[in-house]
Amino acid sequence: MSTTLSSRPQMAPLTPHAHGLFPLQSQYAKDIINRATMNKCKPYTTPVDLSAKLSATNGPLFSDPTLYRSLAGALQYLTFTRADLSHAVQQICLFMHELRDVHFAFLKRIIRSLQGTIHYGIRLVKSPSHSPVAYSDADWGGCPDSRRSTSGYCVFLGDNLISWSSKRQPTVSRSSAEAEHRGVANAVAEATWIRNLLIELHTPLRQTSIL
Repeated sequence: MSTTLSSRPQMAPLTPHAHGLFPLQSQYAKDIINRATMNKCKPYTTPVDLSAKLSATNGPLFSDPTLYRSLAGALQYLTFTRADLSHAVQQICLFMHELRDVHFAFLKRIIRSLQGTIHYGIRLVKSPSHSPVAYSDADWGGCPDSRRSTSGYCVFLGDNLISWSSKRQPTVSRSSAEAEHRGVANAVAEATWIRNLLIELHTPLRQTSIL
């Protein structure tokens, strides 16, 4: 990883905003774009082409795996304030062992979206509600190689997004219902962990978690 991206930068301070706080990593995102030499690339508004299915075997091998891994690692750190990139970054990190040109094209699509959303971040607001709400979703057999599913969740505390994940499931699901149930189980585990953490911080939640 280059000296620009090798050490994890400090998170940008919580910037006062008209409606709360707004942590973001815009300078770090610019560093990633510079590292990829894509300063003048055409910006995209979305990080992924939903019709694309990445495979471990399609296309020729990529010639510079060090560059790919450097950029993928940097993007992974960026997801600390960019939940919208989590699924796309998770996809490119699945192929570190045998990189192909199509994987790098997918990664470049993410960087093009950074160019168009450089000032995106997470907004934290004073919320009248402290009700925990979790959302979960999953595909079914989305990986063309292993036929494993990908599930994701996000957890809100009141109006604030506080936790999110997108991850390939460890085993093959026999139906879409099974894939969804695995995703729900992950969301429930995360919501339970957050409740226990808040108990340790002496701020227990009195409302039931909603999934």
